[in-house]
Amino acid sequence: MIKRILHTVFANLKNSFGWKTKRKIVVFSVDDYGNVRLNSKVARENMNKAGMKIYSRFDALDTLETKQDLEQLFNVLNSVKDKNGRNAVFTPFALPCNINFEKVIANDFQKFEYETLPETYSKLAKEQPEAYLGAWEKWLEGIQKGFLKPQFHGREHVNLSIFNDKLKSKDEQLLTALKNKSYTSISDDDYPTKSSFAAFDFWDVSENQNLKSIVIDGLQKFEEVFGYKSNYFTPPVFNIHHSLFSTLKENGVNFIDLALFRKEHQGFGKYKKSLNYTGKKTNEGLTIMVRNVVFEPTEDRGIDWIDFTLKQIETAFRWNKPAIISSHRVNFCGHIDEKNREKGLKSLEGLLQEIVKKWPDVEFMSADELGNCILKK
Repeated sequence: MIKRILHTVFANLKNSFGWKTKRKIVVFSVDDYGNVRLNSKVARENMNKAGMKIYSRFDALDTLETKQDLEQLFNVLNSVKDKNGRNAVFTPFALPCNINFEKVIANDFQKFEYETLPETYSKLAKEQPEAYLGAWEKWLEGIQKGFLKPQFHGREHVNLSIFNDKLKSKDEQLLTALKNKSYTSISDDDYPTKSSFAAFDFWDVSENQNLKSIVIDGLQKFEEVFGYKSNYFTPPVFNIHHSLFSTLKENGVNFIDLALFRKEHQGFGKYKKSLNYTGKKTNEGLTIMVRNVVFEPTEDRGIDWIDFTLKQIETAFRWNKPAIISSHRVNFCGHIDEKNREKGLKSLEGLLQEIVKKWPDVEFMSADELGNCILKK
């Protein structure tokens, strides 16, 4: 009972601040597209045999999206239309680059190397054609047909300070993962302020000076890969220091996803708390966006995800707020387990059907389109 009351209070609190509109706007912000976390079922089996832990569903199921993943996702997004006759759209927060596993192995694990996403798909199309032949072309088709509008999620989903440190020490976990062309099941217990996957985590705030070049290069690579500049950024694991905000702004980014209650690392384990809301401006001129709805249908929380998400959307609309739905690619991955994809897409289809039924005046938008609406207002 108390838990339910607290959840209701929080659901209303997070919608009480910031930009408002009478329009029923729904945005799907979906993280991790383009990232190679787990190469294949064989890779997972090899790492299991080596004693590498599965810390989460991401370690078990999260692979680069296959042609089948994308085809079936597009079918679901196209199964509904909003008041303007538009299908539902995903904003995949995507990585334009991945680890170049072959080069890292060839240099005897001496240094990090990366490759662009089309290069990754080209390799996988030869190695696993049943899953990846035509997958990159399907990606481009999804953009062209309006199912996908990717935005920037970092250059690669890798914390390079941890990566290089473990590479130098010949860490067995890392080497095993790399030999299996994966970057998953990597412990970061020895790094109290860093995650192995949070590209912009640090210990000493001075490290951010070196991270600026990764931001700039990442945005350039995004434009090369997807054919346009990204103007919207979601930091991996939502962690980034404000000293990088000016670099983002100077390189074309206007919008940034930040947590409602944010703990920004100041260095050496010290943190500063802040409250954010959609439409708030940073000193550098970035417009902050706060996701106010959660949809993770393959995460076992013992809840009905469709009902849970609909109630969050209803709360957002009651406060005259857009519904910015937060999700992850892993919910729609079927390369390791087709049942995972089936479960995720079935829930997504059910959610979309209920949305258009309950709110016939709904409008589906990409995240950047919502951002532009806020700026115009």
